[in-house]
Amino acid sequence: MASSDLFKLEKLKIIVYESADRQTPTAKFELMFNPESYSLAYKNVYSTGQGINTSGRAADYVFGQPTKFSLKIIIDGTGVTEIGLAPRVDVQDQVDRFLKLAAHMDGKIHEPKFLAVQWGKFTFPCRLEQAQITYPLFDNSGLPLRAELDTVFIQDQPDAARLRAEGKSSPDLTHVRIVQAHQTLPLLCQEIYGSPGYYLQVAEANGLDNFRNLVPGQRLVFPPLEK
Repeated sequence: MASSDLFKLEKLKIIVYESADRQTPTAKFELMFNPESYSLAYKNVYSTGQGINTSGRAADYVFGQPTKFSLKIIIDGTGVTEIGLAPRVDVQDQVDRFLKLAAHMDGKIHEPKFLAVQWGKFTFPCRLEQAQITYPLFDNSGLPLRAELDTVFIQDQPDAARLRAEGKSSPDLTHVRIVQAHQTLPLLCQEIYGSPGYYLQVAEANGLDNFRNLVPGQRLVFPPLEK
């Protein structure tokens, strides 16, 4: 390694892919300035249903939401910043490029592209959830000279990697779920067993006459699969 490489500043990058396996990158967006900070938000959801004439209830675990990664991206076109000189860029062109790579629907895959945030040893597979763009500085003609993008990326982990990280063996365990709005039995079976095909067995175990009419707040038991 050359001695100059030891002092080379590694920039945070957003790597772009057209498939969920993230094997072949198709583009990248490199930040002009590394962030002073970023945040990771973790959230667990617990059932809030409570019986009539009761003073409380157990906090039954429902699911863990995907991790969210929040980051402010600065695009500066003045050429002068607090940390010295920077390349002059067309701010609007760079904002449009970011939105094309991370936010807009891709015509080939009919959805926004798959992403991975990379900085040093940190890698976060994700999709862009939202980006709020503020333009705080303009030139005399009204063209933006600076853009601040407050972005939120939502974790997008393949099922196999997620299950390895969770370290659980769902088919060997009994699970209890409290039905949420818009949930279906096949989708719950997919989440727990890795396949929607067990919905008839689960319906029978819970004495359901019609598995299609799940009621929010309903308690369902998902028994272990027989080997």
